[in-house]
Amino acid sequence: MGEPSSSPIEHGFPHLEKVRSALTALYRRLSYDTVSRFAASVRPEAVEFPPDEDLHLGAQRVARVIVQHFRLPEARMVVSFRDMTHAGNVELASGPEYFVELHDRFREDRRDVGAALAHEVMHVYLHRLGLEFPGTRDNEILTDTATAYLGAGWLLLDSYREEPALFGDRVTMTATKLGYLTPEEFGYVLAKRALAFGDDIEPWLTGPRARDAYRDGLGLAREDLRNAPLLGCGWANRRRYAHDRRRGAAHPVAGYAFEGEAPMRVSFPCPTCHQRIRVPVRGRVKARCGLCRTVLECDT
Repeated sequence: MGEPSSSPIEHGFPHLEKVRSALTALYRRLSYDTVSRFAASVRPEAVEFPPDEDLHLGAQRVARVIVQHFRLPEARMVVSFRDMTHAGNVELASGPEYFVELHDRFREDRRDVGAALAHEVMHVYLHRLGLEFPGTRDNEILTDTATAYLGAGWLLLDSYREEPALFGDRVTMTATKLGYLTPEEFGYVLAKRALAFGDDIEPWLTGPRARDAYRDGLGLAREDLRNAPLLGCGWANRRRYAHDRRRGAAHPVAGYAFEGEAPMRVSFPCPTCHQRIRVPVRGRVKARCGLCRTVLECDT
């Protein structure tokens, strides 16, 4: 896991296409039925880590909560703390024990121990699945996306906060976060999850910065539902789609593309899992994504 970030923090959606690819890969590897088993998120009281609890016993307890959430009954986490560059690290062996190291800063500030452990346990989960992306950065994006979409990544978004810090005799506001995704990208994945399963975690977010990022992500997730040829795309998108259809032109943002001539078909990304769906161009049709089972009303 990347080092605990300090200001400036990257914002926006620079990893959006890779995040969407990660959602598709997750559904393909796990199936809709398995993903649906994670419809309820890890609850905040389950990973609360009070300052009077023994450091190592408390870390083991929180790790067990995360392990049980991800249904890894055979995996026992041994958690230790040391001074290092990254926020956390896990030794990916065959099990049944996995050794997790967390940054020494978590000894004093325990608020984000659950977030760091969620990311590291997801590394174990994906390792056992044999699911990975090539390259360290892309694989970390996959790990963050999977952690968020399977119900524990709200803890990573909640680690994004702005607080006063003392530098010499001067107090300044410093922003911190965990994870490789931007706060808005975490918000996007969590909003995707909320739209799919009705699991809205916004009330659990403890800081205004995290809530703002969640709402930004929710706005983009809702935009995915307003792209043509979906029935609810709106007048402007419908007009642009009709113009592109006459020319057989693809649209890079909405993602639709036309294929063939007689009959013409249109392909577009599923707004839930982003697998491409192909339907005939013949007016109103109902499409069902074969990967995530989302049923979509379309006007092609």
